[in-house]
Amino acid sequence: MKLHRRDIVKAGLGFGAGLTFAGRHSLKAQTVDVAPTRFDDGTVRSLAQNLASKSYRAPQKDLPDSLAHMTFDQFSSVQFNNEKTLWGQDHLAFDVQFFPRGYLYKQNVDVFEVINGSAHPVTCTPDTFSSRDASLNISTEAGFSGLRIRYALNQPGVMEECAVFLGASYFRAVAKGQAYGLSARGFAKDTGTPTGEEFPVFRAFWLEKPAAGSQSLVLHALMDSPSLTGAFRFTIRPGETTLFDVQSSFFPRVDISAGGIAPLTGMYYFDANDRVHVNDWRPAAHDSEALQIWTGAGQNIYRPLTNPTDLQLSSFSDAGPYGYGLMQRKRSFHDYEDLALHYERRPSLWVEPVGNWGKGSVNLVEIPTPSEVNDNIVSFWRPQSPMKAGQTYNFTYRMYWGWDTPWPTHQARIHDTRAGAVTDHPDKVQFVLDFDGEPFHTVSDPAAYHLTAQTSAGSIGGVTIMPNPEINGMRAFFQLDPGGAKLCELQVQLANAQGPVSETWLYRWTP
Repeated sequence: MKLHRRDIVKAGLGFGAGLTFAGRHSLKAQTVDVAPTRFDDGTVRSLAQNLASKSYRAPQKDLPDSLAHMTFDQFSSVQFNNEKTLWGQDHLAFDVQFFPRGYLYKQNVDVFEVINGSAHPVTCTPDTFSSRDASLNISTEAGFSGLRIRYALNQPGVMEECAVFLGASYFRAVAKGQAYGLSARGFAKDTGTPTGEEFPVFRAFWLEKPAAGSQSLVLHALMDSPSLTGAFRFTIRPGETTLFDVQSSFFPRVDISAGGIAPLTGMYYFDANDRVHVNDWRPAAHDSEALQIWTGAGQNIYRPLTNPTDLQLSSFSDAGPYGYGLMQRKRSFHDYEDLALHYERRPSLWVEPVGNWGKGSVNLVEIPTPSEVNDNIVSFWRPQSPMKAGQTYNFTYRMYWGWDTPWPTHQARIHDTRAGAVTDHPDKVQFVLDFDGEPFHTVSDPAAYHLTAQTSAGSIGGVTIMPNPEINGMRAFFQLDPGGAKLCELQVQLANAQGPVSETWLYRWTP
């Protein structure tokens, strides 16, 4: 279950199979018939649907030993030939570069350029990549494992990465001023279940050449695994917030009861609410600090993440959600004090369904990790009804890679969550919640507020509210007495005489 964040993904790299289009030399693998040149918005969908009707076959992953057994540092040292940059000389808002096969990324990924409704293969030639390490034989025509999309995100005329597709069905993006953090992926299957997780892969990409002056890029992807196939259309718009408009279609080969739509994957190591078993000099280390949900009933939920002792699964039932995301609210360097990793620059990622997704649940998986090198947090939407073999399932959504949620709120928000021991009462837990936001712009008297708090086990006491002038907000104290319980589900809101004024803070406490 543990995913090494430096390597993107270890499991599932053997899924998928190569494609053979007319005029393309491909490694030996399953072939899929498709029109040799014509391409439109229905091409990948038809390809995925046709592929789902056939038995799954894994691709050949043969590589020269020097490439197959690369170290991470060797893989990172491989240089892409800038002269091979797709659209590099066309003076467009975007260009594209590629990753070699090797190390963990042994599967060949086919890439096509789409111009005026025709798909043309992007070929890997002996001079596409180079390395100062002569033992790698990197000039071998081994193919591509993924791609990076570049855009002048921070400085006019300076092209830099804004999105990467590499490893299984994983992809990452940043907004202006940010650094890579959490990832998204095409589909999650059996995440957190005893059967073990299956990782579908993107087998092929089609890049539509943008018109001169266009500030959006359209990318299509074909996904495959033993259990299902999928077709994706991404419209990517980098900027102060980087937007992905995603149209996805899934074609199960088998019945799927534990599927995940629009999954998000990140890392949470520790913070002020959860560092009992961590001996680290920094205040915090995480890509994301909380799961946030805007339910179909209009409730705003804020659920701080934890690094549990045992794997934890949480499910938040809903109907027609407005959105959910893994959020990073702490934006000061002093929140982390890390000169190398700069967690304060990591994106929040919000998923906004387009259309009503019906009944289901936002699921959260928290996996124990002994360090910050593992991606141990996963969140996704799970439809209430299982996905049936032979059927088609369509989900459209928008992804916001940015600094916060894309919508303003009049509610008070959680600024910080802290937890620790209670002096002279080691069986109790002291919680400290800081609230900031609009309500305190007009009413700053703590006597005007009270805390509504409940727990599924044990009891809550010692409630105190006071001003926190450092954030122009309020600080609330309360104590949890578990009473011997091994798990307590907590729910807290700040309220005034008229009712709740804050988002709903949820928390799962375990010893």
